[in-house]
This record gives sequence, structure tokens and C-alpha cells, in this order.
Amino acid sequence: MADVLLSLIMPDDVAQHVQDLLLTRPDLVPGFTANPAEGRGSAVMLVADAELVAGHSPRTVIRTVGPEAAKREVLALLKRELPHANIFYWMTPVIASGHL
Repeated sequence: MADVLLSLIMPDDVAQHVQDLLLTRPDLVPGFTANPAEGRGSAVMLVADAELVAGHSPRTVIRTVGPEAAKREVLALLKRELPHANIFYWMTPVIASGHL
């Protein structure tokens, strides 16, 4: 099965929980990258006063590459373990990956 890139976007307050969960499943996620991001747009609920003033909400982006079946299992795991975490995701095909 071909590799995919799974991107997860989440509020900062759930990011550590997601990272901890991913680290417990090296069979599904042998590695990942996490970066800070800013959530903007009509789909992003701004709650805190600082968010309302800034016009964006702090988010964390986690990306991982691997077999599609494994990444679908990751999504099922997140849905089961963190059902109300407000995680937006997408999967895209990977043309090539490796180390240089």
C-alpha cells in the first residue's frame, strides 16, 4: 500500500495528549513532526480574549508519513481515545520520501 502524509491540526491544549498517544504506538507512527500554527477563518472558534484580539487561535500541527492503513488506524485511535479533541485532519498521497 502506498504511503500517505497524515496532517493533524489541533488546539494547543490537546497537542500533548495527542503526542503522548502517538508515542505509545510506534507500530503505527514511527515518527512525527509537530509545529506551532495559527488557526484562522470562520471554522475556527475564537474563545479567549487574546484570541479575539489577535484574530487567530493557537494550534499545533502534527505530520506523519507511512502506509495508508496505519494512518487510518491512527485516526481511529484518536477518535476512540480523544473523541472531543477538535482535531482537523487530512491525508495526501506521498510521491516520494526518504533521507538524504
